[in-house]
Amino acid sequence: MHCDLMSNMTYVSWKKDSVKWALQPGRWCAIMARKWKDSDFMLWNRQEYIDLMTFGEARRPMFVELFGPLVGLEQEWREQGASRRELSLDAFDFDYIERVEPGCNTGVLGGFEPCVLEDTPEYRISRDELGRTMKLPKKTATLPLPLDYAVKDDKDWEKIRHFYAYSDQRIDREKLIMAKKRQEGGALVTCDIPGGFDLPRELMGEEAACLCYYENPELMRDILQTAGEMLYRVLDTVTDVVTIDNLLIHEDLAGKSGPMVGPVQVEEYIKPYYQKIISLLKEKGTKIFSQDSDGFIEPVMDSFINCGVNVFFPMEPQAGMDVVKMRKKYGETIAFKGGIDKMALRRDKTAIFKELEYKLQDCLKKGMVFGLDHRIPNGVSLENYRYYVDTAREMLGMSPRDTQNGRHVRMAF
Repeated sequence: MHCDLMSNMTYVSWKKDSVKWALQPGRWCAIMARKWKDSDFMLWNRQEYIDLMTFGEARRPMFVELFGPLVGLEQEWREQGASRRELSLDAFDFDYIERVEPGCNTGVLGGFEPCVLEDTPEYRISRDELGRTMKLPKKTATLPLPLDYAVKDDKDWEKIRHFYAYSDQRIDREKLIMAKKRQEGGALVTCDIPGGFDLPRELMGEEAACLCYYENPELMRDILQTAGEMLYRVLDTVTDVVTIDNLLIHEDLAGKSGPMVGPVQVEEYIKPYYQKIISLLKEKGTKIFSQDSDGFIEPVMDSFINCGVNVFFPMEPQAGMDVVKMRKKYGETIAFKGGIDKMALRRDKTAIFKELEYKLQDCLKKGMVFGLDHRIPNGVSLENYRYYVDTAREMLGMSPRDTQNGRHVRMAF
């Protein structure tokens, strides 16, 4: 696959099917001569999305907003004159797909009784169903900060082990049947499960989870084996009724400096957990196995690919993840979502254009959902965001956005 920049190539354009195409460095840039019909419809159906992410026939590239804005950005944009539809992101007319969950519980069942421990104008401290004590700064954060965890040793785990046991209560038969009907109408059936690092991390915290591999490996194995057996039974039951199209595995196992687990830990502890579930779902027709992990994950990507993962997101450039380089490395075998540096939008239009020019390359037109690598950060002006969306649409060969009839759907799955 050729993905190199062709620095000395001059613009060449011609008309084909009422669309004027221009060849630019390293990508095809379609400049619309008129609005496309079916191919410009922003709602994608199940098969179109599966084809795109498995390198089949794609009607065109897909452009989305994966997550949405950070807390505080809405107020900034309101002060800059944003319309109601711009604040909801509907005015930006992103691609989206209707998706439906299959009616099953793949996480904690029962759990602790959530309660608020302290509530002030600045923050709220609460206990969640996992037994974690969490602090949420109300004005500056979208995710709460953990202060304490439920599992500190084997005895703590034994007290809550039943939260991760199989039960028929985990299956909602009516929702299963509804998911099947909606899938037949074109909706994508997606199912989320906790990751092999993410689950222990949520129970005991990042530092304790990392130490557990060395200080109490049997506890780590028991947590993953217990959850894995439950998930196998749940997903086996679900897929007797409806095919899961997209399995989302939530990990968040890395920071800018690298992952918190290495290939050894993935191979010994996490791989059995992944493979038990992925092998089952492959037999039942699942095509997409996506992993959500921020940070610099390249050192363990091969390990997770060997586990069966075939989609990675959000591919953060600020952490060193470059979707163009990754496509050169893996070719048309691994798909990505995100990849566009959100921080470029805080700079000027030249920086935005350069980022888009580099990322929206022809080698990424399949097996890629273009979008920012995480939430829209504070400090991104409304003018810059409009420019980003409009420029990306033009480069991808999409018609000008429909500001009145568009719809934004969170696409982080």
